[in-house]
Amino acid sequence: MPTDVERWKSETYGNEIREHLFEFAEQGWESIPEDEHDEWFERFKWWGLYHQRNGQESYFMMRIGTPNGVLKPGQVRVVGEIADEYARGPGENPEFGAAYCDWTTRQSIQLHWIRLADVPAIFEKLEANGLSTQQACGDSWRNIVGCPVAGKDRYEFVDALPVAMDLHETFKGNDDHSNLPRKWKVSVTGCREGCGQGDINDLAFEPAEKDGRKGFNVRVGGGLARNEPRLARDIDVFVEPDRAEDVAGGLSALFREYGDREDRYSARSKFLVDEWGATKVRHILQEEFVDFELETAGEDLRGEYTYNAGRSADDLPNGGHSDHVGVHEQADGNYYVGLNVLVGRQGVDDVLELADIADEYGSGEIRITQRQNVLVTDVPESNLDDLLAEPLLEDYSPDPHPFMRGSIACTGTEFCSLSIVETKNRQVRYARWLTENVELPAGVEDFHIHLSGCTASCAQPQIADISLRGMKTRKDGEPVEALDIGLGGGLGEDPRFAEWVGQRVPADEVPGAIANLIGHFADRREGTESFREFIERSETEGTLEELIEPEETSYEDPYMHNTKMTWYPYADEDELNASPAPARADGTASTGDD
Repeated sequence: MPTDVERWKSETYGNEIREHLFEFAEQGWESIPEDEHDEWFERFKWWGLYHQRNGQESYFMMRIGTPNGVLKPGQVRVVGEIADEYARGPGENPEFGAAYCDWTTRQSIQLHWIRLADVPAIFEKLEANGLSTQQACGDSWRNIVGCPVAGKDRYEFVDALPVAMDLHETFKGNDDHSNLPRKWKVSVTGCREGCGQGDINDLAFEPAEKDGRKGFNVRVGGGLARNEPRLARDIDVFVEPDRAEDVAGGLSALFREYGDREDRYSARSKFLVDEWGATKVRHILQEEFVDFELETAGEDLRGEYTYNAGRSADDLPNGGHSDHVGVHEQADGNYYVGLNVLVGRQGVDDVLELADIADEYGSGEIRITQRQNVLVTDVPESNLDDLLAEPLLEDYSPDPHPFMRGSIACTGTEFCSLSIVETKNRQVRYARWLTENVELPAGVEDFHIHLSGCTASCAQPQIADISLRGMKTRKDGEPVEALDIGLGGGLGEDPRFAEWVGQRVPADEVPGAIANLIGHFADRREGTESFREFIERSETEGTLEELIEPEETSYEDPYMHNTKMTWYPYADEDELNASPAPARADGTASTGDD
């Protein structure tokens, strides 16, 4: 039997949700029947709205899709202005203030504390400036990701940006592809570094060559969610750019028709590929969903991939880092400057200043990376020194410490109903403590630590040097927040998922565990061995488990209590019964006296 979600979608889904959403916005939060909350919240996702967690009733997270991470001139300012006016709630974050923007691991944008009453005005401003929340969430095509400097990269093999934008224009809002069994994540990359992260997407177009023609090989069925990570599988198909839309539409339709709609856990494309195998996927695609002869795969560039590969900067063929942070020359002779945004969050004043800087020194365009960072593009060489001297870059450095540049965190219990632990502020504190107290071995200039609040893997923990995943445990007889620790994940030429080694480590002992781990790495390292190579060797030698030694240190963690049971982890009075939510019908926050 179809799931409840499938039944709800069969009644109302896709573009038609907008009309209902606007009616609820006009009538107020209370107009949504309480026994219909689950179904309407599920539908609202299609228009980029996630209801926030218990204690934050009537407030939503809003996700804005930015295909391939491209924000055209003026759009960052629009996002900042919307955040400033509409994304302020009853709780203030001690690190980031009352309003901020989150740059995500899928090159999109998230705002919080959004009220239904404000949605029509926000949509009007977004859409007047070429932005949209359409299909930013929900069971449909998600934000298309790729190399953040596609079309500008001096080393790219094929310009993938027109393909990504064509897929965005074709399939966003397309009724034939609006109701899939689950989310459909697509990566299109033409660079030699593999920074589109195709391996962890449902559909990946990766640079390849056949008979002197440049195009893409096709892989399907990748993903990280829950405890079932998969690397995308090669289906032996080569397409030139002008055929990519046909193949993408065919595979989307194949998933629509054959994906599991009776069990949402098993509804992701990775399980269909598990069941069928790559050969059958190709056969069914050819027989039922495309009307031309598919070509066999060409010669790919995967052997050159460096993105998140665990290699030192000196080992990279083009020099520098492969995460796009730093100063890099574009193909046209201008430069782009990648700024490190710790855990992907910027206060609204900084977002507006970022827009000013992009206008003054570049073309006004900003691009978002899958490592939650931002790039200022099209900077003439004559403007570089002045840009690099801007005060904003003291906080968002183009040359950050490895622990800063390698930190990623999901939303956590601040807003997310799935998360088990606090994440954003905790990872900020981890990165600062490690930077001040732990020295990496010589030549290690990239070190990735990803903190995900649960097994949903929004922070992509399985592909980090050190993977952290939210759990609970007891310490000194008291329940505390804890983390599982995984080691040795990454992508690049030889992708692998982390091995989960440490279980339920109290959160305040995790920095000590990382310090001890890096100490073992320094002591036992062979030559210039990378951390990932060290972990692989330790696993082979059977010594992996002994590398994890949790320890209390000078690090103090203010979030050890069960933040999931608060209405807001940073409030002075944070118990659920102290929540000022839901907001009043006029959109303003209520108070405890209401």
